[in-house]
Amino acid sequence: MKTVRYGIIGVGYFGAELGRILNEQEGAEVIAVLDPENGEKIAEEFGCDAETDMEVLCAREDIDAVIVATPNYLHKEPVLCAAKNRKHIFCEKPIALNYADCDEMVKAAEAQNVTFMAGHVMNFFRSVRHAKKMISEGKIGRVLYAHSARNGWEEPQPEISWKKIREKSGGHLYHHIHELDCIQFIMGHATAVTMTGGNVAHTGPQFGDEDDMLFLSLEFGNNTYAICEYGSAFHWPEHYVLIQGTEGAIRIDMCNVGMTVKCADGTEERYTVHETQKVDDDRLRIYHSTEMDGAIQYGHPGKKPPMWLHEIMRKEMICFNSIMHGAPVPEEFRPLMTGEAARAAIATADAATISLKENRKVFVHEVTDRA
Repeated sequence: MKTVRYGIIGVGYFGAELGRILNEQEGAEVIAVLDPENGEKIAEEFGCDAETDMEVLCAREDIDAVIVATPNYLHKEPVLCAAKNRKHIFCEKPIALNYADCDEMVKAAEAQNVTFMAGHVMNFFRSVRHAKKMISEGKIGRVLYAHSARNGWEEPQPEISWKKIREKSGGHLYHHIHELDCIQFIMGHATAVTMTGGNVAHTGPQFGDEDDMLFLSLEFGNNTYAICEYGSAFHWPEHYVLIQGTEGAIRIDMCNVGMTVKCADGTEERYTVHETQKVDDDRLRIYHSTEMDGAIQYGHPGKKPPMWLHEIMRKEMICFNSIMHGAPVPEEFRPLMTGEAARAAIATADAATISLKENRKVFVHEVTDRA
């Protein structure tokens, strides 16, 4: 087996762990990393080069693919640089903080005929894939409605993370775009959205400037609907995706960790959210401990991700590395490799942002037609 050689731009909490996972895979090796804060330390750990110039890293002939794991607002430049140098790309979510940038990035990869994979990890949850399979088999009949919630209560941190600055993270809607993407993965692309909310409980110098309570009402144009809740102004934390159908319902609960299928006859079937009960139990422990803050788990390059997160990050890298080795793209993951899923998620998020600003329903085509 040939070795696919990787460069990583951004080796903080996520990027460093993605590199460790890649170095454990057969036929994969991290050749160089770039990060002004953590690059030297992680390069020493990996036994690879620490580059200081993005163009130099992306132009290296001994690099086949680039992993982009910078903070959200710093995704565009490395993606465009990698595409220009004809490197395959994996980019963490959200791909961009607006549709125009996302569209430009996807088209740059298309122009160079390189893979551009979006880091939408919920596609790799055992429960999400199981739910989609059940829906396709008619287990709950025709899907009518979905409801997701991802919220908690934020306490002041020792310092204000970039994740709490709207201009850098996009706020809860973009930084936590997983649930919106998951609903569209199951129900198709939304056609219209209305969003209400604001910063209701976290103002002042000890907090960032993101809205801490957001409610999205999604329409899909075929008499189906969804609601998404986000924020850090909720003292009763919840994290779930609920899918209602004509013959039953599916609830994937990431806070009290478990998957429940309600059948037409009133019986219930239970499954794990992740691969094993052990992993589910570990996630349950984390969600009911002090490690979470306002729906965000903070980390640093030396901190190991929890079992559930490491599991799905590993699945992502196995998928990406296998495609780099010529494996066919699984049909369910095709939108992740073409930019379709990334553009759809950001388009809907942009429409929601306009809705909140202009106090009206916004059709998603209003966003996409501008590109």
